Amino acid sequence: MSKQNNHSYRKVAIAACFGTFLEWYDFLTFATLAVVFAPLFFPSTDPNTALLASLATFGVGMVVRPIGAALFGSMGDRIGRKPVFMITIALMGVATVSVGFLPTYAQAGIWAPILLVALRLLQGLSAGGEIGGSAVYLTEHAGIQHRGFKTSFLQLMGPLGILFSTLQIALLRNYLSPEEFQSWGWRVPFWISIVLLLIAFKARMALEETPVFLELSKNSHKIENPLITNFRDPQTRKRMFLLFFCISSGGAVLFFCVQVYTAIFLKTSIKLAPEIVDQLSLYSTLCLLPLTVFAGWLSDKVGRKAVVVSGLIFGAAITIPAFNALQHLGNTYQQTSDNGALLLISAILASLSLALALVVGPQTALLAELFPAKSRNSAATLPHNLAAGWIGGLLPLIVTWLNQQWGTDKAGLWYPTIFLASAGVTALFYLPETKKVDLNT
Repeated sequence: MSKQNNHSYRKVAIAACFGTFLEWYDFLTFATLAVVFAPLFFPSTDPNTALLASLATFGVGMVVRPIGAALFGSMGDRIGRKPVFMITIALMGVATVSVGFLPTYAQAGIWAPILLVALRLLQGLSAGGEIGGSAVYLTEHAGIQHRGFKTSFLQLMGPLGILFSTLQIALLRNYLSPEEFQSWGWRVPFWISIVLLLIAFKARMALEETPVFLELSKNSHKIENPLITNFRDPQTRKRMFLLFFCISSGGAVLFFCVQVYTAIFLKTSIKLAPEIVDQLSLYSTLCLLPLTVFAGWLSDKVGRKAVVVSGLIFGAAITIPAFNALQHLGNTYQQTSDNGALLLISAILASLSLALALVVGPQTALLAELFPAKSRNSAATLPHNLAAGWIGGLLPLIVTWLNQQWGTDKAGLWYPTIFLASAGVTALFYLPETKKVDLNT
């Protein structure tokens, strides 16, 4: 690739990644502040009821993601990748900024939660079009050389969105009194979205349509109803299922185990100090970043299939032993305050991060490579968002319910273990190798 092309791709990658970072930042800030929203927008004599209502509002955004994927994915195949790219970032940005200016229940009564839910629906719809659509856009610009490595950076935006959102809220809580934070401090992350939105929008305005879509337009190969066409075509339908079950669901399951449940487990079951758990979680996220890029690079060398299958099988094999070891080491630290136990916990978290990285590192490239150009956007975004919204979104509920049924904190982990093993075996036999696929076909 020439220097000019390298420069052009870097420009595309930065704009695509920054926009996706903003989507994740906006989406996750809402989740982080669910506890704060409960008394402000859902007042109740029972605090648990208010919290459940707030969490349900967050869940609404996950549920409608597939609807946004179906809508914007089809639009991306009909009118172009770039216009949809602009629409989704504008919708997410406007919805998020608006949350920062919402009146509370005390100020507007029932309209406050109604408006909050409406804005959350807009967030979910735009995330459904962005997350998946941005993968297609970036991959179609990447060329065939080092495609896995170059597109793997998009997968870093989720962890970075979590870090930025979490650190920002932690700083606000540190500098503001609890009363100030509850009164107006919680609005600041949403106000900051104004600046981020303007930067992202300006960067995306300068971008060009993908060469793949331009070629489709020139040869009149676009189709009017791409989503319907996808479901009618047996080959595309099969690959949509493989994307849903093996790649996107596998990544969502591992993301929950690595980025979410480990912190819950260490805080509630082992009862480690929250500040220690937060430091361990930060370490785990930082480990994930280079491992994800490494997995993308490795998929260019040995193939996407080998890397993804390795991640799924490794994840299935390590999940329950890892949590057993975390429990043992956590209890050891509680009794002895031995820092060696914390180092071993960090090593276990790094191993779990490796399993996640092996699945998500090649994921961006795979989303595009699995499908023909004329229906790629719709074929990739719908199963990907179904997996994230339904499999990933429901996993905490299912694991918690199984734990309660069996009376232990680890029984629920059999669900992700069996899911990952099933996905790994399915991918081993049916997932095609795609690293040398010509994206123009």
